[in-house]
Amino acid sequence: MRVTLHVNGRAYARDVEDRLLLSDFLRHELGLRGTHVGCEHGVCGACTVLVDGAAVRSCLVLAVQVDGAALRTVEGLAATDGALSPLQSAFREHHGLQCGFCTPGILMSATEALDRGELTDRQAINELLSGHLCRCTGYVGIVEAIAAAVGLPPAEEQAL
Repeated sequence: MRVTLHVNGRAYARDVEDRLLLSDFLRHELGLRGTHVGCEHGVCGACTVLVDGAAVRSCLVLAVQVDGAALRTVEGLAATDGALSPLQSAFREHHGLQCGFCTPGILMSATEALDRGELTDRQAINELLSGHLCRCTGYVGIVEAIAAAVGLPPAEEQAL
């Protein structure tokens, strides 16, 4: 089946098998390996990408289902000159990653929530993160990074 879509602002047209997962299409057909595949059941969130602005688990979607859509992957967050997005910079500055395996999916979910104005406090950030598994960081740095990107004060200032 022929699939035509835009990924990170670039147009693609490919013939794919109708059972090819979107995660495999991105990684193997387009070479965008920032989308990680963890559980392959939609539970861990590592494969999250944006499809027409909505966060989607790419391991649960077939490539043919996104025909005609606009996709954004973690590779599309940085500026064309390579400058990190404010969210990516906040992750670096607040130690929001360790091994980095879960990071792309979290960045994509957080990007959607930021775009929608849904991250107004740490509770909203915690709820967002409830759909992502991270085995390395303990989430503190991730929460602080997202909070900084949103403009919330650091946790220790908030307690005063």
